[in-house]
Formats: sequence, structure tokens, C-alpha cells
Amino acid sequence: MNSISSPLTQGPTAFARERFRLWLAARAPRTDTLLLTQRNVYILPTRAGLLFGLTLLVLLLASINYQLNLGYVLTFLLAGSGVVSMHLTHATLRGLTLHIKPPAPVFAGAAAGLDVVLTSPGAARFGIGIKVAGEPEHALSWINVPALGQSPAQVSFVPAQRGLHELPTLSVETRFPFGLFRTWAVWRPATQLLVYPQPENPAAPLPATRLVGGGPSASRSTDSGEVEGVRAYRRGDPMKLVAWRSAAKTLEAGGDLVSRDTSASAQRELWLDWQACGGLAPEARLSRLTSWLLAAHRAGIAHGLRLPGREWAPSVGDGHRRECLRALALWA
Repeated sequence: MNSISSPLTQGPTAFARERFRLWLAARAPRTDTLLLTQRNVYILPTRAGLLFGLTLLVLLLASINYQLNLGYVLTFLLAGSGVVSMHLTHATLRGLTLHIKPPAPVFAGAAAGLDVVLTSPGAARFGIGIKVAGEPEHALSWINVPALGQSPAQVSFVPAQRGLHELPTLSVETRFPFGLFRTWAVWRPATQLLVYPQPENPAAPLPATRLVGGGPSASRSTDSGEVEGVRAYRRGDPMKLVAWRSAAKTLEAGGDLVSRDTSASAQRELWLDWQACGGLAPEARLSRLTSWLLAAHRAGIAHGLRLPGREWAPSVGDGHRRECLRALALWA
């Protein structure tokens, strides 16, 4: 069965866009390394190029009408320069190799940076711009590639939703050397971007920690041999119990203060529970759990995560943080 709707059921504009999307998918399959060749590099005259061609036509007609030999010389000299310009513009992109590095996960609403490396197998290339397809020209990042060398470029975009997303289509172009022609290529990277939920702002206070008989703990020994744990700050806690070492960093990042808990043998753990966010919509719950997770990680509190049907045991460290954030990003 044909999966493409007809213009009558889909509308002519939407139908044309869908056909173009399918053509582009077949013409430019997703890949993290793209070699620009005659097949995938396109060229058209710019406005300046069209005006240049019109000027040549006027010069030619005037030379014919008035039998100006020098007019012929000037017309054909300029025409030859235009042809050479077209060849140089197309050759600036042809032969380049584009490679994209795996992007680091980001939070929804934050800019994601895409690191691209351009490699020239021969002569130097100048005036190459790269951007997300569909963005205005001022979003172009301009770079030069040395002969037999590489140059890095960075493109950024803002993912709106959490989850595992395909990267947007990228556009690479140049108008070197005279701006008479625009040569471009379309690139669809294959790597994917993991987007974490957007943290709640302002963040809600952390849930209370609980005493446990064993297992992971955020406790440490003081010089006096006393064991100190940490918990969320409670109104009325003495100032001497506040963990001031991490207070500035925590408050700057939008988190909450934490206090030391000087129990002789107590071990405390913090559970970030889906059920503790009652009354909120699912996406709002994920945002709150994300903000709690970040606050607990900054404070060094052993924390576990509970989502419907699954849980992650309390722990600390970057690995545990990444695992929990990935679970929140992919929760469905």
C-alpha cells in the first residue's frame, strides 16, 4: 500500500512537502560522515549573479548595435570571469569530507552544540558556511579549511522536547570567490541526541531523607570520629549544621541548602519518587524529579529514583546521575 496521501486528502502544499521529504531521504541518506561529490553539491546564481548576467546581456547588445570592438572584448572577458567563478565556487565544496562528533546530552530548552570537522584532501577552501537547514543566513558559522588539513565548526540548535532525537538537517554552502553563485549541500547526520527533561524552576524543596540500617550512604567521618550525614535543610536548623562548603554552588545552580546530620551510626538515603510529585502532569513530574536529582547530586546525597514499574537503588556519582537522567529522558 502506498504510504503517501493524495493531494485531495492532504492538501497540495502538505503533499508537495511530503514528496520533497521522501525525495530528500532517498537522495541524502543519514550518515555521520559525508563526502561532497558532483552528485550531492548544487549550484545556482545569486542575486548578484543574475544582475551580472543581465549586465553582460546589455553590454553585448550595445556592442552589437554600435559595433564596438572593445565592447566585445569587455563583454567576453567578464563572461569568462563569470564562468571561472562558477567553477571555483563549485570546486570549493566538491571533495570536502564532513564528519560530526557524537553530541553530549542536553536539557530541553538549552542549546545543543554540534561539533563538525571539515577535511580538505587538496587545496585550501575559503568562505564555507554551515548552519541548520531552514535557519536565516545570519546563523551561518563561517570557516576556512587549510590545504590537506581539517577545520572544526560548531552549529547549535535548541531541542524543545525531551527524548532521543534525530539531529536536524544541516546545510553547507559557499559563495567564494565573487558571490555570483551559491553552492550548497544538504547533510542529514545519523547520530542521535539525548535530551533530558527541563529542570523545574524554581525547584521544589528536596524530600526528606530516611534512616536505613545499611546500604549506600552519604555519610563521612569527621576529625573527632563522629559520623556526619546530610539531609535537606529544615527551618530552624542551627547555622553551624549547614553544609556551607557546597552552599554557594548549590544556591547558584538553583538548588536547596543541605544540613549535616550528626547521628552516631545513622545512614540516610533520599528517594526521588514519582508518587511524591502527586497532583502534577507527567511532564511536570519529570521536570521536578530532574531538579531534585541535580540538587541531590550537587549536595553529594545518596539518592535513588522510583518511576512507575522500575527503580534505581540509591547511589552517588556521575555515572548514577547520567543513568537516572537517561531514564527520565526516555520515560514513556
